[in-house]
Amino acid sequence: MKELLIAADHAGFETKEYIKQQLVKDGYTFKDFGTFSTESMDYPDVVHPLATLINQGEYPMGIVICGSGNGVNMTANKYPNVRSALCWNTELAALARQHNNANVLALPARFIDKELALNIAKTFLTSSFEGGRHERRVNKIAPKL
Repeated sequence: MKELLIAADHAGFETKEYIKQQLVKDGYTFKDFGTFSTESMDYPDVVHPLATLINQGEYPMGIVICGSGNGVNMTANKYPNVRSALCWNTELAALARQHNNANVLALPARFIDKELALNIAKTFLTSSFEGGRHERRVNKIAPKL
């Protein structure tokens, strides 16, 4: 089994549910942080718990979704070991993994349809970090405090 973390606000709820429904067919299970309806809510409330677990190394990857993808992406990237990438096509998803070793995928539910969101997620989940020259750069992302 491949367990993923997933979270969305009200704007991303339907996309989240669709991605879960489809990826279960590929053997994925989910720890779902919500939200569980289209009722208005604040995305940081679901992204912080997800990003905390990624940051601590308890889970390798997560998916976060809101209307634009920006809010969830900004929230997730507050954590030093989280590299969240806002992707709206499969090429960006592949490069985020290959060159940046992204461990969280941020999706803009109001700007892409559910099928494209699923294809982006599948690309993200099946692409691998290339390492090499990219490893040096990735190691410089988190500040040395």
